[in-house]
Amino acid sequence: MPVLRINMRKIKDVLRLKFEGKQPHQQIADALELSKGVVTKYVGLAVAAGLDWPAVSAMDEATLERRLLASPRPSDIYAQADFGRMHQELGRKGMTLTLLWEEYCAQVGDEFNPDRPVKPWRYSQFCENYRQFAKRLKRSMRQVHRAGEKLFIDYAGPTIALRVNGQEVGRANIFVSAMGISGYCFCLATPSQTASDWLGATAQALTFYGGTPQLIVPDNPRALVTVADRYEAKLTDTVLDFARHYGCSVLPARAYHPQDKPKVELSVLLVERWILARLRRFHFASIEEVNDAIAPLLQWLNQRAFQKLPGSRASVFAQIDAPALMALPMQPWEWATFKTVRVHIDSHIEFEGHRYSVPNALVGLALELRITARGVEALHRGNRVASHMRCAHKGGYTTVIEHLPERHQHQAQWTPERLVAWGERIGVACAATVRKMLERQAHPEHAYRACLGLLSLSKRYGEARLEVACTLALGLGTSKYTHIRDILLNRRDLIKASTPPDWTSPAHAHVRGPDYYQ
Repeated sequence: MPVLRINMRKIKDVLRLKFEGKQPHQQIADALELSKGVVTKYVGLAVAAGLDWPAVSAMDEATLERRLLASPRPSDIYAQADFGRMHQELGRKGMTLTLLWEEYCAQVGDEFNPDRPVKPWRYSQFCENYRQFAKRLKRSMRQVHRAGEKLFIDYAGPTIALRVNGQEVGRANIFVSAMGISGYCFCLATPSQTASDWLGATAQALTFYGGTPQLIVPDNPRALVTVADRYEAKLTDTVLDFARHYGCSVLPARAYHPQDKPKVELSVLLVERWILARLRRFHFASIEEVNDAIAPLLQWLNQRAFQKLPGSRASVFAQIDAPALMALPMQPWEWATFKTVRVHIDSHIEFEGHRYSVPNALVGLALELRITARGVEALHRGNRVASHMRCAHKGGYTTVIEHLPERHQHQAQWTPERLVAWGERIGVACAATVRKMLERQAHPEHAYRACLGLLSLSKRYGEARLEVACTLALGLGTSKYTHIRDILLNRRDLIKASTPPDWTSPAHAHVRGPDYYQ
């Protein structure tokens, strides 16, 4: 068992009693409960170091220990290693302490100087010295990261007021992101913290970095997470679509565990201190003005040198993180929402009152719609089966003829003129009914189905009966397909019209008659 080192305060008392009190060694040993040999040892070390009591009394305990227990510094015997650079190099994929130690030994051999010979540390001492160095770093730097692996994102707590004519009209929320190895920082002002703001700011951050990491680590915001489970958090479909577009994964940190994303927590603190604090006296009227003010301060923050590590965030990012990032997709990401719909029997699906065609083989199946600001995509089991430009016309149709069955494709070639001509072949009343059907709708295409249904009644009831039914419907002031169908179904067109006789007053004792008024 190693002998416990004597407290330096007690050694200082030994020197005080010897140099100032002039007491013998045995008396000092008895008073301080030490052995006489220990007293003799430290008195001799003080004499050898040329110390007297005034000099000893002016020293703190650390300085006195260095003077009394001076030993050869490791730098005098062993070559020093650049552990700051090695700590950054460990962030590269495949890098190990063994390889760094071998490079260190080779470097010591290449820089051998016969006037001042030094030797490299053995592997075990090299690792121990590195661990001691790593312990002196900030806690956030002790988490193990890999180059280009993780991007941490979060929102800062403080916000910036937006004022117009002295009146506050809103507040700018500050989005912050940081790379895992370099801590390369990005910040952006957004109007709020909705899902659109989160993902839009993250997309701009990836453009700023010029690449995509393997993993994006956000907080646990309700805008992105539907089920904040500790082990299997459930993300929204839009977040999953975002990750799919960029070819990465999104892994939320545990709720109320900021230590899961220490890199961005440190970056948030730096943004608050070096950017937001400098903007506290400025007045902004819009989000764009805030971002214009942030841009030069952000560049300065990323180029600011580290305190304990070589380089800056920008230089480390360029050397380590940037080469390991995945390439950005060719097309920029667009905000997308998802909805489940079912294919109608006419090979169309409906969204916001407008109908879009899909392949007829999918009739009756449930499809997933991916809706963006400009397009509508139909997905079946993850595969895109149809894509259309988004249309806001309610009741309208967007049809690709190839999506329809072969026996129905010819119907897509119908025009109002062709429908009216078909009605004229049946009769004048039928043609007039078709015209009214087309005129009743804002867009003639909306009436195509009803017109085809009307004309198809001739196959079941015959053209003559259809003409009579259309005549009756026009007389009643209607041109709806359902009304004409009901006339034929109820056989009202077969009832012969009869002319009612002229009305005559019946004979009655109380009726005076025309002679009374002579």
